[in-house]
Amino acid sequence: MKEVQEFLKSCGVYFLATLDNDQPRVRPFGTAEIFENHLYIETGKKKDVFKQIEKNNKVELCAFKDSKWIRVSGTLKLDDRIEAKKDMLDKNPELRNMYSEYDDNTAVLYFESGKAVISSFTEEPKIINF
Repeated sequence: MKEVQEFLKSCGVYFLATLDNDQPRVRPFGTAEIFENHLYIETGKKKDVFKQIEKNNKVELCAFKDSKWIRVSGTLKLDDRIEAKKDMLDKNPELRNMYSEYDDNTAVLYFESGKAVISSFTEEPKIINF
């Protein structure tokens, strides 16, 4: 899981895909943190992406760097604890302009189960289950 997080962080931006009824939606994200042995992301509860995850928590994300790409698929689960929010915001202080561990809008979600595949055109894919 640490390798997955490090790859995502090195890319700076990854793209998260959700479903809006029957329409796929993709948007850029930047948070990828490990807390209590789970891979976490962060968003706002008022955003469409959060509402889509509430309806269908199966997601996939993708990022590319240096001729390699990663695809992570799995199910997300909301962690509403202050400790989880604080950890995310402490590791991403630029988010504190918009979010707080004490507000009702901050959503930190972790991969309840996931599979990452790191691929390139020159190497066999590496599969990481978590």
